[in-house]
Amino acid sequence: MYYAILAYHAEGVVESWSKEEDAALMAELLQVNDRLVEQKHLGPAARLGPTERAVTLRGKGDGIVTDGPFAETKEQLLGFYVVDFPTLDDAVAAARELRRANPTAVYEIRPILLYLPGAPLASGDEG
Repeated sequence: MYYAILAYHAEGVVESWSKEEDAALMAELLQVNDRLVEQKHLGPAARLGPTERAVTLRGKGDGIVTDGPFAETKEQLLGFYVVDFPTLDDAVAAARELRRANPTAVYEIRPILLYLPGAPLASGDEG
């Protein structure tokens, strides 16, 4: 079964990290990432761009586009992992490993009911 591990964090905190602090955290997260890849449990993972550059589409018909996500929380969705485990408990265990590397983040684990792999993403900044 595929599960999404959604990574939430206070965006201002993440943006306040120095390049060195960010690189150190990413190195720890990549160790978990590499292990999950070796075990064939990790699908796509992404670090999302800033919420100030996001828009939300909602409403009937063609909908209306509004600025940014307006979550009523201190944390914003900043990235996600797609993992493949037989049970929710196994997916939670993987999220716990990610949290050990990034203890100030919040991780939501949600089953994915439909997974359609697409074309690979191009590298580089496209925004």
